Amino acid sequence: METIIRKAKISDIGTIFELVNDFAKQGLMLPKSQIDLYESIRDFFVIEIDNKVVACGALKVFLDDLAEIRSLATNKDFQKMGLGKMITQKLLDDAKELGIKKVFTLSYQVDFFKKQGFTLIKKEELPQKIWRDCYKCPKFPNCDENALIIEI
Repeated sequence: METIIRKAKISDIGTIFELVNDFAKQGLMLPKSQIDLYESIRDFFVIEIDNKVVACGALKVFLDDLAEIRSLATNKDFQKMGLGKMITQKLLDDAKELGIKKVFTLSYQVDFFKKQGFTLIKKEELPQKIWRDCYKCPKFPNCDENALIIEI
């Protein structure tokens, strides 16, 4: 199997939309519209196996020293193969290249992110996230996701 990790392209939007929204239907992440994806396509990396996109993840920059990993999803047929770890590392490398010092995520997958070096924090420690995105979320103010952060 040939595995490639690369920046997402416009032609990947349909697959990213399916990956993210499959998890959203299970209540594991927030849904994304295709318009959201077009607007944020430059934030995404994808993993391709044998010319098929099977995983995605995005790095959203908040401030000069803070970014978020979001929309991390792997096709169910390709889970437990280390692809989530691969894409997370690629996103952290991208953050480092940009000069970002801290990367956070809001997730139900605490153990996964802890294995990647993230630590749990209180969501209140991320006022930038709350005022930029969270207040628009249907779960606000009763969000049950966990906030995790890593310094790079």
